[in-house]
Amino acid sequence: MIPELFRIPGLNIPVYSFGLMMGIAFIVANLLFVRELRRRGLPEEAGGTITLIAIVGGVAGSKLFSLFENWEAFLRDPGHEIFSAAGLTFYGGLIVAILAIMVYVRRKKLSFLSIADAAAPALIIAYGIGRIGCQLAGDGDYGIPSTLPWAMGYPHGTVPTLSRTNPELTAKFQEMYPGSPVPEDIPVHPTPVYETLACFVIFAVLWKLRKRPMPPGRLFAIYLVLAGVERLLVEFLRLNPLYVGLSMAQWISIGMILLGSAMALRGRGATATAPAR
Repeated sequence: MIPELFRIPGLNIPVYSFGLMMGIAFIVANLLFVRELRRRGLPEEAGGTITLIAIVGGVAGSKLFSLFENWEAFLRDPGHEIFSAAGLTFYGGLIVAILAIMVYVRRKKLSFLSIADAAAPALIIAYGIGRIGCQLAGDGDYGIPSTLPWAMGYPHGTVPTLSRTNPELTAKFQEMYPGSPVPEDIPVHPTPVYETLACFVIFAVLWKLRKRPMPPGRLFAIYLVLAGVERLLVEFLRLNPLYVGLSMAQWISIGMILLGSAMALRGRGATATAPAR
């Protein structure tokens, strides 16, 4: 893994793989979002502002939810947990960003559902690109121990899979494979790769559906369901704290699936609109 890609010559400033991929994710998402706003006849000048709100609200919400999810680590070393580049919870960022964007859209007297439909493909592709950053950084988003042929270790990651430095992963290996010697570098499910591939498939589905006549909010509802199912399933392969049998991300995923399903069912009787091509 390559947490630090290179240093800028002459300045000795590090360029981190996760930060770079996050930047690429937001750039790609903004380009697709503005394109969709233009195609749908919505004010494309709002695209830049909404993307900026998403960046600020997304990062702040991601870190806030991560602190709640890792409360004991935060209490032990608040400064490190707050300013660490690791530990960003996507769903926290999504929730805070959506709330902030709803306020902005309402002030501008725009249709939130129409804006959300335009943003749906951009949201999932940005998440997929961001997971490439997680894979390169080895920041702990990988999965549980595995003996599958494509299982891999992250010995140089931000959160290494080395048994001598990762007691939680070591304990999970001993639980899953009792009696087997613990490897120095524990092979795990490369769940960021799984998520990236899944997100690219979901993006292709949303991109194809976006021109079909449908009620406002339907495409966003489909995004919520598909993204929720993807994260719900992949969490079974990850090592996260459980709350009543499921991880925090899984409970939020279930909420997304239920909300998306309710939105889709509610819009069944609404008049379908065909976005401009």
